[in-house]
Amino acid sequence: MKKIVFLSILVLGLIFINMGTLKAQQLYLYGGQNNDVFLGCLTCNKFNTESIWYKHGTYGSKHSSNSIWNKHGTYGSKHNMYSPWNQYSNNAPVVVDKDGNFYGYFSSNKYIPKRVTDRWLIEILDNWEWIMDNFDDYVGKLKL
Repeated sequence: MKKIVFLSILVLGLIFINMGTLKAQQLYLYGGQNNDVFLGCLTCNKFNTESIWYKHGTYGSKHSSNSIWNKHGTYGSKHNMYSPWNQYSNNAPVVVDKDGNFYGYFSSNKYIPKRVTDRWLIEILDNWEWIMDNFDDYVGKLKL
């Protein structure tokens, strides 16, 4: 139990420390075969209806078909080729800003070329299962 608490604190600490570089800009996820399916805003706060952190919205709900948090959906299953959580996929969602500038692939596949490099996004990718299981606690501590 102590190990789980320590790991939780460590993960949250690393995520909060590293999110400062992205906080000032709006970054969006697009997925699907041609990366033309909007999957939500990565850096919007938990009250924004387009945010992946708004659990009652299309992009933050664990029940929505276009949510990365729906573990049974196209974009949230660790087995689907369009999901960021599939560690073998080469079809992960892309991260872009409002002008369409590419920031990398949002992918658990550590070997995919042009994977995101921002430490906060990597922490999400490396700890997505923990975040999914502790979503309310995690989102409650986000400073977006």
